[in-house]
Amino acid sequence: MRLPKIFIRFIIIIMFASTLLGACVPTVVAPITSGKIAFLLPETKTARYETQDLPIFKAKLKTLGFDVEKNLIYSNANQDASAQQSQAEAALTNGAKLLVLDPVDSSAAAAIANLAKAKGVPVIAYDRLIKGSEGVDYYISFDNEQVGKLQGQSLLEALKGKIDPVVVMINGSPTDNNVTLFKKGAHSVLDGKVNIAKEYDTPDWSPDKAQEEMTQALTALGNKVDGVYAANDGTAGGAIAAMKAAGLKPLPPITGQDAELVAIQRILVGEQYMTVYKAIKLEAEIAAEFSFALLMNKPIPLNRVNGKTYNGKIDVPSVLLVPVAVTKANVKNTVVADEFWKVFDLCKGDYANACSEAGIK
Repeated sequence: MRLPKIFIRFIIIIMFASTLLGACVPTVVAPITSGKIAFLLPETKTARYETQDLPIFKAKLKTLGFDVEKNLIYSNANQDASAQQSQAEAALTNGAKLLVLDPVDSSAAAAIANLAKAKGVPVIAYDRLIKGSEGVDYYISFDNEQVGKLQGQSLLEALKGKIDPVVVMINGSPTDNNVTLFKKGAHSVLDGKVNIAKEYDTPDWSPDKAQEEMTQALTALGNKVDGVYAANDGTAGGAIAAMKAAGLKPLPPITGQDAELVAIQRILVGEQYMTVYKAIKLEAEIAAEFSFALLMNKPIPLNRVNGKTYNGKIDVPSVLLVPVAVTKANVKNTVVADEFWKVFDLCKGDYANACSEAGIK
């Protein structure tokens, strides 16, 4: 039976239109449903991990097509190295094909990396180096010695004109390899230029412990302190609380790190001299990119790798990002310009006038 010509023409038009419509429909990336990634963070006392690293890491993986809800295993060890070991073992048992590990204890974490290597699971050391293991594939962090140098240089700038200024050093946790690097950088700048009268290592990066340490220092020094090196914003907060309780006015300049919201607010009102801003968004996104590439057996973006870091066993291919010193003078051009913190959150209530004075609107 022959079809009428008009009917044939109609069918051709429909087929042509369908082809055009099909070409216009955007391709939808199907979520990856095979293979799990474990993201293991060390603690919650430092605000960045839950408010920055985790949500940014998840968001980047999602844009790459990874099914975050089904296949991301997340654990926070709350500063307990043995708990982190258990979390890592559980993640491997539950099918993790890659570990992104920010260790509580840089040396103890070698056992986790060794176990993963035995199971053929790649490991990315995130933010903190994993020491003493051949099972570390990549290290993504910042130039942490430079962090200490920036802190020391800023403190010297704040103390300019003081003769033999008395300084108290409040370092971070001795189990964190980054602390060794922060201290090395800071001492390389401060030694011989200031009188380091008291120095403490702060267990677990605890602000409460930092407050106790600063109180001890003030008692021993008769409240005569010209400046304070605090390794991060949490320990800075503890030291500031101790100095306020002791009645120090004005507060001596104090350093920090992580550009926490409360620290930036303290900088704006003059309670804290500086912090170190680290582009956590970039760090977490690179970790997500590497994780996805390793999981999917795709090439790593090697243009990101800019060095090697010896961990006591091997030279680990490394991505070392650049830290930035932040004082009141450049808050606007750093954390605000990068939208690390929103003006609405930064300039609430009592901080509105200070924001205005710093040109932040």
